[in-house]
Amino acid sequence: MRRTHRAAVAAVLFGVALAAVPIVAVAGSGSGSVTNQLIRRLNRQLLYLAVPIAVLVEVILLYTVWRFRSDGNGDAEPRPTRENRQLEITWTIATAIVLLFVGTASFHALAHPAVSTLPNGPHGGQEPGGAPEGAVEVNVTTEQWEYTFEYLDEDVTTDDELVLPANRPVYLYVTSEDVIHSVHVPGLGLKQDAVPGETHLIRTEPTETGEYRLYCAELCGEGHPEMLSTVRVVDEDGYESWLTERADGDADSGSDDESGNGADDGSDNESTDRVGGGP
Repeated sequence: MRRTHRAAVAAVLFGVALAAVPIVAVAGSGSGSVTNQLIRRLNRQLLYLAVPIAVLVEVILLYTVWRFRSDGNGDAEPRPTRENRQLEITWTIATAIVLLFVGTASFHALAHPAVSTLPNGPHGGQEPGGAPEGAVEVNVTTEQWEYTFEYLDEDVTTDDELVLPANRPVYLYVTSEDVIHSVHVPGLGLKQDAVPGETHLIRTEPTETGEYRLYCAELCGEGHPEMLSTVRVVDEDGYESWLTERADGDADSGSDDESGNGADDGSDNESTDRVGGGP
């Protein structure tokens, strides 16, 4: 029995030691963002702890089935099990250690500003304009069945794709114009509901360039399956070039609209003169 106790304690402590080893998520690991790194690290830590415990439980179960199997005599009386206080203390302490580790590891990940957002927290609140200097702020407005991305302080608005720079803090302020939607980017570990009349913050930092699928994860009507978009993460130079191109394009389209309206007004005046008997 003492060997069983020692094996149980050794297995639990071994699992805790494995899970406690820091797992450094580096660029190129396929995580895409700091948010995804934290989530994946937590999953690995819990997996390293759960596997030894699962193996230990199965081993004890198989041993119990074999050790207390029937001897073939149907009339044999089952022997009572005596109280084993040492065993009870052992599994109580082991369970407390496991729960302590799970709680600590989960809190470390879930309380990180890149995973959970606390209103009016030290890293900025949920209202636009509260991000620290150097962060990219984007208003993400959802409606059936499209997205609009407005870059604060950049005078750029687009509904084509969400372009973000790598290795810079990003603040996405998510809201909805009609029904409840959900902004979900699995490749970056991002997910946030978009509720009409409310603004919810997604805070992250992309670490790898590339394209990531953005889709609505909340059933929002008949066009829900087509509510798709793209998040494109580029380097800093590519991001600045894209902003310049978009700003110039918006300015050109605005001037074209003004000139078109002026031409329409001129033609209307000329038509009026002719109708009034002008030469």
